[in-house]
Amino acid sequence: MIEKKIALVTGASKGIGLEIAKELIKEGISVIGTSRDKQIIGEIAANETTISATMYPMTLDISDPITLEENLGVLGDSLPFPNILVNNAALVRDNLLMRMSIDDWNIVVASNLSSVYVLSKYLIRGMMKSKFGRIVNISSVVGLSGNPGQSNYAAAKSGLFGFTKSLALEVASRGITVNCIAPGFIATSMTDNLSEEQKKAILSKIPMKSMGKTSDIAGLVAFLVSEKGRYITGETINVNGGMLMA
Repeated sequence: MIEKKIALVTGASKGIGLEIAKELIKEGISVIGTSRDKQIIGEIAANETTISATMYPMTLDISDPITLEENLGVLGDSLPFPNILVNNAALVRDNLLMRMSIDDWNIVVASNLSSVYVLSKYLIRGMMKSKFGRIVNISSVVGLSGNPGQSNYAAAKSGLFGFTKSLALEVASRGITVNCIAPGFIATSMTDNLSEEQKKAILSKIPMKSMGKTSDIAGLVAFLVSEKGRYITGETINVNGGMLMA
């Protein structure tokens, strides 16, 4: 029996990541929230900590796999060692392939795919030892559908599907589940900057005629890491209002 759940949520300072952190804290799960901005994540952690669950701030840059691994040494030392991992942080460098630099390709693949490898590998041994663990990878509908100007992002997000299935098979017998969520268009500060014409174009492709909410993703994460989700592993769950049914 696990006495306490500790979740590491990457990219927890805004959008989907912040909502995931809030939802887990609401469920009594303490959260290590990461961000590249030390001040912002520190302020958020102070505001979100409750009597039943703590939010710990952690400064982390996912774009360089080598420095990322070096910076994880604080886990189990000055910060608790997590038994739940939510790989949410993402980075985009959009361009048509003909104009895309090798640097733009490499940093997007490193941030969205290689970081998941580094974090999962670093934490999985502790999960196996305790015979409990939950890993949730946040992918994207773009990983399934593709998108012009996002060949790097789509390739990385698509890679999460195979990674999730393979790791799930490796660790299922040790009480560890590994799942993937592929959100469609979710209303965040990023979509707020879209023009009305762009929003209409997006909504025309969504049967439910509305963008998703960050709580739609956060609620699913909370379910997957709970006892209710214990028998689900290796799955990719699409949350896109019917935009793509795969």
